[in-house]
Amino acid sequence: MSKPILVIKFGTASITLPSGEPDVTIISEVARQVSLLHPRYRIIIVSSGAVGAGKAYINDYKGTMTQRKAAASVGNPLLVGLYASYFAPNGIFIAQSLCERQHFANRNKFLQLKNTFEELWQNNIIPIVNENDVVSDRELKFSDNDELATLLAVGFGAETLMFCTSVGGLLDEAGNIIGNVSNVNEVFKFVRTDKSFLGLGGMASKLTFAKLATRMGIKVFIFGMKQQDELLKALEGKAGTEMSPEKSTLSARNRWLGSGGLVSGRLQVDEGASKALLKRKSLLAVGVTEVTGDFEAGEIIEIYSPEQEMIAVARARETSGAIKVNLKTLNFEVAHANDIVLL
Repeated sequence: MSKPILVIKFGTASITLPSGEPDVTIISEVARQVSLLHPRYRIIIVSSGAVGAGKAYINDYKGTMTQRKAAASVGNPLLVGLYASYFAPNGIFIAQSLCERQHFANRNKFLQLKNTFEELWQNNIIPIVNENDVVSDRELKFSDNDELATLLAVGFGAETLMFCTSVGGLLDEAGNIIGNVSNVNEVFKFVRTDKSFLGLGGMASKLTFAKLATRMGIKVFIFGMKQQDELLKALEGKAGTEMSPEKSTLSARNRWLGSGGLVSGRLQVDEGASKALLKRKSLLAVGVTEVTGDFEAGEIIEIYSPEQEMIAVARARETSGAIKVNLKTLNFEVAHANDIVLL
């Protein structure tokens, strides 16, 4: 059997100094510990920190979106160069991969991405992934790289997804790290609204994507890099927070579909349609109560219950306009059962 896939995401605050510059001590430790894992896993590193690495080169930097894009374009090669220099003594080469969400929306493009990574792994090369910040602003404005790491983990069928943070794990009300979580829904109450001044992702983001990953059968860890061998210890369940995966028998195609890819819209359904979906039936227009967003046939949509809970993602069989016009039409199929993944 081929080695399992391990996706590790490093947040900005976890690998940078207070000034925003990369912390070479941490990056050298990342390289050392990941190198020890390299013989056992096919590894993807998703790394933030490009903006912090490049902002010193932007005159009168105030953090505008355009300046952040420019800083990222300067910082990305600097950051990747650091990773390369610290992995090299361990005999490991790295590759840079700048991704956009549209690469996950089209299955053919996604498979090309996966094939490229497989080729890198066969040559013992570790891909370092970041959002293509120069042309995309969603990543910089919203979920940091948490979503990107999760899309890769779910779509590639990873065994494990790890989020590195500055706080070392999910903290309870007393500020202590929660060691094990069996149900992600039960720990959202511990989320704090404050977040690091450098990164734009927070614990709420990590838990949201951890919930998706565990539903897809992926084990999730939230850990830090401040203690000796903390990455290695976290993977053994001896540090940070471990989130147990649910059992999943989804095909590779449905894992990709279930990741959401690039979600183009959402539907809210009534109680009858919600129950029908749980019985793995197709979604008909008569069960749709609300259509949000403009999407084309073939694009990915989210489906919500009457209680506003996301219960599935699907590939739309019709456009949003056609669905709105046919809400009262009998047997008008919005999404076929084979194109619906229950969450």
